[in-house]
Amino acid sequence: MTNTTLLPDEGLFIGRARTSDRSHPLVVTVRDGTVFDITSSMAPTVRDVCEMPDPAGYVHAAGGEPIGSLDAIAANSFQAARDPEKPSLLSPVDLQAVKASGVTFVVSLLERVIEEQARGSAEKADAIRADIAGLIGHDLSKLKPGSPEAMEIKAKLIQRGAWSQYLEVGIGPDAEIFTKCQPMASVGFGADVGLHPVSTWNNPEPEIAMIAASSGRIVGATLGNDVNLRDVEGRSALLLGKAKDNNASAALGPFIRLFDDSFSIDDLKQATVRLKVEGEDGFSLEGASSMAEISRSPEELVAAAMGPHHQYPDGLALYLGTMFVPSKDRGEKGKGFTHKVGDIVTISSEKFGALVNRVRLSPDCPHWTYGASHLMRDLAKADLI
Repeated sequence: MTNTTLLPDEGLFIGRARTSDRSHPLVVTVRDGTVFDITSSMAPTVRDVCEMPDPAGYVHAAGGEPIGSLDAIAANSFQAARDPEKPSLLSPVDLQAVKASGVTFVVSLLERVIEEQARGSAEKADAIRADIAGLIGHDLSKLKPGSPEAMEIKAKLIQRGAWSQYLEVGIGPDAEIFTKCQPMASVGFGADVGLHPVSTWNNPEPEIAMIAASSGRIVGATLGNDVNLRDVEGRSALLLGKAKDNNASAALGPFIRLFDDSFSIDDLKQATVRLKVEGEDGFSLEGASSMAEISRSPEELVAAAMGPHHQYPDGLALYLGTMFVPSKDRGEKGKGFTHKVGDIVTISSEKFGALVNRVRLSPDCPHWTYGASHLMRDLAKADLI
């Protein structure tokens, strides 16, 4: 059995798992290829670990009971063949708010403008892309939001008639922060991810998600898929909630990598996030997003989401955005990329491992039925709170 999570040997990882003999989710870590249950009354949730002064130190020193090999548990986490009598992985966050930032890579700004200009039509996107790229060029990687150069680009696009609210968050002073899903609603490694059935133009968004304590201190990070409906958001930015927050539309995992001596936020800033999509029709697509090219730093984005202006007492998971928006034609020339049911999406990065999910329609994914109230009742029954 192979390590489908591609988890690196070094590093301190924390996550969640479900077993048949416990009503509550387990807080787990990985040691030498074995998953250990470290749930305790001191830290019955991942949120509680993240609130500690030294989360990595706590996880390193915590006792625990082995629940199985990582390979076996990961293999049993795939929705299509999951055995409920065996352990499986869950999203690594629990009570944290799940937020996302958008248009954080200036190089992806053009795709957002194109979406809006195309009014949700994939057929028009190629022509608009070529027109705008001819006007301002392709290489916007060094552009700093809010700078004089950024304002000059904005002026050119306005003159072209391509003004967009995306310009304001892409190259203006304020970042876009939105709610991706409710606490306890994200899905993890192996789970199905959902598309709203009204969408015919959609895509995965391979991202890193920061994990912050209630104080705003960033304690670690994980991989994420910010599933996106390009046609819905392209019709109107006011439909962002419908485009972004649907059943099983927020994937995180496989584990949170905590900051310690082997891994810091500086390592994260140099990470490359890779995407692979494999379809049942034989289609394949690969791409990558370099965190070195992010326009706003992770610290800036976390500060935009939380602080004196907005508190999150259970902490925060914050998707950081992506520079890679797939545009490879899938089928008829000029219609670009869109998902098909059954696609396997793999998002990977050397320091984090791999997050693997299968695409389905949201109504066909397991419905979200286990929330914060259920978690509290189950932890109370187990005398953990």
